[in-house]
Amino acid sequence: MILVTGATGLVGSHLLATLVKEELPIKALYRTEAKKEYVRHIFNYHHPQEGDSLFSAIQWIQCTLEDVPGLTDAFNDVTHVYHCAALISFDPADYKELRKTNIEGTANIVNICIQKKVQKLCYISSIATLNKGAENTNINESSEWNSEEPHSVYAITKYGAEMEVWRGNKEGLDTVIVNPGIIIGPGFYDSGSGLLFSKIHRGLSYHTPGITGYVAVSDVVKITHRLMKGNYSDERYILVSENNSYKTVFTLIAHALHKKPPHKKASVFLMKTGYYLQLIGYRLFRTKRSIFRSSIKSAFSETFYENEKIKKELTYSFEKIEASITEAANFFLEEKK
Repeated sequence: MILVTGATGLVGSHLLATLVKEELPIKALYRTEAKKEYVRHIFNYHHPQEGDSLFSAIQWIQCTLEDVPGLTDAFNDVTHVYHCAALISFDPADYKELRKTNIEGTANIVNICIQKKVQKLCYISSIATLNKGAENTNINESSEWNSEEPHSVYAITKYGAEMEVWRGNKEGLDTVIVNPGIIIGPGFYDSGSGLLFSKIHRGLSYHTPGITGYVAVSDVVKITHRLMKGNYSDERYILVSENNSYKTVFTLIAHALHKKPPHKKASVFLMKTGYYLQLIGYRLFRTKRSIFRSSIKSAFSETFYENEKIKKELTYSFEKIEASITEAANFFLEEKK
């Protein structure tokens, strides 16, 4: 039996829509009924004729990662676990909540996997946990966390979660970690990469020169599925289709949404000014912030990720990012009707 955590997120929902076609027993963890119902929307997108019946075939379990007794019951008869659950935030004010979900929650998952003798655990991590070496070269699977570098609170807690997974591996748990780039896919336009579509649809004037890695959610789903089914363990794999500038990706999204692309180049001075203004507003009135030191750093950093390891081991070809952006944009426009 398969268990999927974070089943109501971007990766988890699309993963479920793939796994359910194999007619294997599946358990899926969810937090709220509203998010669970949105997954039905994803199922009907992938399976127009049978989405509702496939959705109902899953054993849905309402449980948080902090609920150890509930998790322990949920793990009964489970042999394989896809751990997709995570809190995404770059706001230092959310650090305690990030630790609770990403680190402590993952520790609970690992401990119960060991207790229940689960055969294999796949953890969906992030490229945020990998840093450039001293030579400032491209990042690959041998790249390590550099504690001397400034990191976002999200990256810190995802790295802490990875340490829990590797601990489980040392204690006998068969594990594999994947580190996707920014994941592009249909749905979930109020969080993560989906926010880019919402912001650009409303009108976004500025872009930054930074470069990072991107991957389609379909690639993440296909690869993790193959890694779990195959004889792959005790390894990490970077999942990046292309390294692109923010300007390039923003422009592709704008064109797909039939909107004007961002045409102004933001400067470091402009972003730092925005950062301090937002900081003052937060301290005086507790207004929500969107610019942080870590986001300024990433906005102007050119970071390139290699994908040769996964391409070679699975003989895999990634989807073009432009195609995944077009698919996600079409889904977005349909939802807006």
